[in-house]
Amino acid sequence: MALPIDLVLVRHGESEGNAAKRLSEQGSHGAIETLRERHTSRYRLTKKGRGQALKAGEWIRKNFFTGEQYGFDRCYVSEYIRAMETAALLQLPCVKWFCDFYLCERDWGELHALPEEERWEKFGDALRMKRQEPFFWIPPNGESFAKLCHRVDRVLDTLHRECSDKKVIIVCHGEVMWAFRVRLERMSQQRFRELNLSEQKKDKIYNCQIFHYTRRNPHTNKLMPHAHWMRSVRPTKSPLWDTEWQEISRPRYTNEDLLEIVHSVSPTVQ
Repeated sequence: MALPIDLVLVRHGESEGNAAKRLSEQGSHGAIETLRERHTSRYRLTKKGRGQALKAGEWIRKNFFTGEQYGFDRCYVSEYIRAMETAALLQLPCVKWFCDFYLCERDWGELHALPEEERWEKFGDALRMKRQEPFFWIPPNGESFAKLCHRVDRVLDTLHRECSDKKVIIVCHGEVMWAFRVRLERMSQQRFRELNLSEQKKDKIYNCQIFHYTRRNPHTNKLMPHAHWMRSVRPTKSPLWDTEWQEISRPRYTNEDLLEIVHSVSPTVQ
């Protein structure tokens, strides 16, 4: 079994929750207060988010719906409303979507829909612990990133079993796309921590950003048993933001490498 020949991941457009959180960080809490009584699965896209989905759809149609290999063989979408709205607004011709709850966004527990000041007042200690260990950290009554990776593994198992000779598109969420990155690129927890805490814009996953993984060598067209290449595109950015093809290097460690990682943590009990 192998992964799909092409696997395309799309983050949903800007949602009500995204917009409300940004406003709360700027000191305006009215929007996020209105979302307290609504489950995150019910968030719609904003006007901006709908426009982002349309732009992403234009790029996908241009790059995957021309020539002999037309479109996708399998299309998956998270069962959260904002992801389904994005999938529909991509306006991909002749597609039928499979809704999959394994693709739903990470559960943030009691941190859901809290104004920024209240979030830090109630859960400041927990949030500070997140900065120490974002991979294994669990939000209060929520889901760790490591646990999310287990959910993504269930999706990857299906793709290995049913889609090894196919092209697949998945519309999901930012944290879910990070989990795909970790599993597909065999990213270490140390590397995930660096990227998760990075302030660099290039290390973020933006609304309607696209990751394209492929087993086909983009230079020779030869098929490989694993997804060896990846590119990331932001169709909503002007001019278009595109990393171009990058070869994936899955890390392996010598004994010395492991000890270097170990010694980066100071012992507290002898």
